[in-house]
Amino acid sequence: MNAYESYPWRKLYDPGIDANPKPEYSNGLDMFAAALAHAPHASALLYFDGRLDWHALDAWSDAVACVLHDHEVQRGDRVALYLQNVPQFVIALLGIWKAGAVMVPINPMNRARELRLLLDDSQTHVLICDDALEGDVVREVIEYIEADGKTAPHVLTTGARAMQTRDDPRVFVAQRDVAGAGEGARDLLRAARAAQGRKPAPVTFTADDPAMLVYTSGTSGRPKGAICTHGNFAFNAQTYRDFVGLREGGPILGVAPLFHITGLVGHIGAALIARAPLILMHRFDPGATLDAVAEHRAEFTIGAITVFIALLHHADAAPEKLATLTKIYSGGAPIAPSVVEAFRAKFGHDIHGAYGLTETNSPTHMVPLLRRAPVDPHSGALAIGVPVPGAQAAIVDEAGQMLAPGATGEIICRGPMVVPGYWNNAAETANAFRDGWFHTGDVGFMDEAGWFYLVDRKKDMINAAGFKVWPREVEDVLYSHPAVREAAVVGVPDPRRGETVKAVVSLRAGATADAAELIAFCKARMAAYKYPRVVEFRDELPKTATGKILRRELR
Repeated sequence: MNAYESYPWRKLYDPGIDANPKPEYSNGLDMFAAALAHAPHASALLYFDGRLDWHALDAWSDAVACVLHDHEVQRGDRVALYLQNVPQFVIALLGIWKAGAVMVPINPMNRARELRLLLDDSQTHVLICDDALEGDVVREVIEYIEADGKTAPHVLTTGARAMQTRDDPRVFVAQRDVAGAGEGARDLLRAARAAQGRKPAPVTFTADDPAMLVYTSGTSGRPKGAICTHGNFAFNAQTYRDFVGLREGGPILGVAPLFHITGLVGHIGAALIARAPLILMHRFDPGATLDAVAEHRAEFTIGAITVFIALLHHADAAPEKLATLTKIYSGGAPIAPSVVEAFRAKFGHDIHGAYGLTETNSPTHMVPLLRRAPVDPHSGALAIGVPVPGAQAAIVDEAGQMLAPGATGEIICRGPMVVPGYWNNAAETANAFRDGWFHTGDVGFMDEAGWFYLVDRKKDMINAAGFKVWPREVEDVLYSHPAVREAAVVGVPDPRRGETVKAVVSLRAGATADAAELIAFCKARMAAYKYPRVVEFRDELPKTATGKILRRELR
């Protein structure tokens, strides 16, 4: 029996964690129904000075479902959400499911070309968008689609500031009507107000029914639509609740974008299954986040490490601001040990690692709440965690053969959180999903105890004079320099070495350092072929909307 079959990581679970959990729910609507029945007038959404309870969330999502039916949405049709972290996102998601449809989340930072690609690929029937985006981007896309002789999706718009104050906490109303909406566009809340009191026909889902069509970020190529089923969504919402130990009703801080798989499952899914209020803030802002945690006494969040770096260095950062936020997780990008140490020193809380992909509906690996992740003594990498209950993971070589602990290879995984494949993309599905395992494209290793470590993306490896250099290792060293705020490392052409190592960094406010200093700092801490030969300084590094630094753009 090899290490993977004996599941050594189970010895690292916190006490009371069920290593073989049975799914509690088969779909997201059943989770919502349970929360509604349990405490209909408890807070479900908190948005600045606004509050929405479960009863009102039910009524408004019913109305949205009826509006979608009025637009001839049928079971299985795709409805896209092109929104920031606003209450309408959650209302519309539930309304889409109540209409029997499939939700397609779209990054509101996407411009016309990207939006066209996703609408066309998903064959979206209705697009719900921010009213500013309707005038800025959507009209252009609709005109392009119609000029191409295709049927354009119906458009519903909604504003960012659409929640009333707590003086009337169960009422959700638009504070302003949208002026100048494009031909055929309707205001979502105005239409939903007109549909108040109507009930959509009951709909049921199995665990295998598609819930969401979530497109990969495209950091390594053309986005692919992962078919996230209701069973995938419900199982990993349960994983968050049980593995992290979320308290029923304990407020959840929504710092990850809701259009991203982390926000969808780690925020919305976790809030549904834990019957907890979800705190939304339109977009991440470190000052507003510090205030929101203090005001609403948030207990749990998960976000990119850049979120916590921003909080760490904000002028208003103080331990009392984050006193209640005791369950903090970060995923989406490697975490430098020095950042975790600095955060713990300032706020008294650990940042726990989590690892997952769009194709796995967020986590396959997490650090147990009561443990601190070890640092590999050879690479300096911080462990990403252990496979969560229900997940199996392995490290394999290029031939797909499982490797022994300590050996570096590709991380593969399987379990009830893994999607069945990609939308209308048989070739990519066959390439990534093989013999029951999902091949992540990430390089890592497992130690003897069962901790997993992420080395880097396969495609990001630098070949410097025949030597392999993993950017993440160089970045970890740079993060340990007191002047460095953010760092990214890429390979650039070199006439002698083929490729050489380049670092792009931003500095902390008030800190100074030059290229020679940072090069010497790295040279003293790693092999000669690894340290950067070139350093570029920028005020900000390019990132995805989830906070993941875009090495592709830097290259």
